[in-house]
Amino acid sequence: MRYVKPERVWISSHPVLSERWVQERIAEDTSLLGLGDLVLKDKERLQPQAGRLDLLCQDADSNRRYEIEVQLGKTDESHVVRTIEYWDLERKRYPQYEHTAVIVAEDITGRFLNVISLFNGFIPLVAIQMQAVQLGDQVSLIFTKVLDQVRLGLVEEDEATQEATDRSYWEKRANKASLEMMDEMISIIRGFDPNLSPKYNKFYVGLADKTGHPSNFILFRPKKDWLRFEPRVETSPEIQEKLEGAGVDVMDYDARWGRYRIRLAKGDIRKHDALIRDLLRRAYDENSR
Repeated sequence: MRYVKPERVWISSHPVLSERWVQERIAEDTSLLGLGDLVLKDKERLQPQAGRLDLLCQDADSNRRYEIEVQLGKTDESHVVRTIEYWDLERKRYPQYEHTAVIVAEDITGRFLNVISLFNGFIPLVAIQMQAVQLGDQVSLIFTKVLDQVRLGLVEEDEATQEATDRSYWEKRANKASLEMMDEMISIIRGFDPNLSPKYNKFYVGLADKTGHPSNFILFRPKKDWLRFEPRVETSPEIQEKLEGAGVDVMDYDARWGRYRIRLAKGDIRKHDALIRDLLRRAYDENSR
């Protein structure tokens, strides 16, 4: 079998391919960007006195919208400013949604990556590098996320603002069965990090290391008849398929903070043991990088 080496091509200097062609490919299959299950809302969206937004997409399972700008060649100052400007206009016009600015370019240079990184945390911003690869007469697009949105901590996770409680507080608020479920899950977590222990707060039970420093990759909210636990993990088709296949009671996925909210009844931990262990481990690993 003959090996044919794929060749990278630059769309910015290609005689046939264009920015519009790239927009159309993304519009046809938004999963190319690696941002989850997105629904295309608009193309070339007119902005008052500010040109046109290339693509507007919305997460299929949440109220998060993505303002996406495509640039051929290297990133430049005007393109970064325009991306942020369109994001700002959309969030002001539609404040009922969460908004994320997305810049897509063929070459995101180190200098501009550093500049863009300064905004992250204050402006929800994602940078994606695009590569066109030609094999014979076929051209494929490869998208690589080089800067992800920085998730801000939840207000309730600011331990300095929390009123500390103890187990007796939760014994009155919940019941013995839900606390035993929580204890069982914490025991699983301690199997891969024995330094972690429960930290009781007024609105949730988190985790802390031996020094008392919070490590809230998992939150627990014991109730009278059930336990809600919230692992902080990146959603993916693989996880969705596992949860749906197992029939786990997933209340929702909070895309803003990156947490699943899952309701467990008595017996569910044993019933879904492998899945729960996988979620706990994923949450620990993803937040320990």
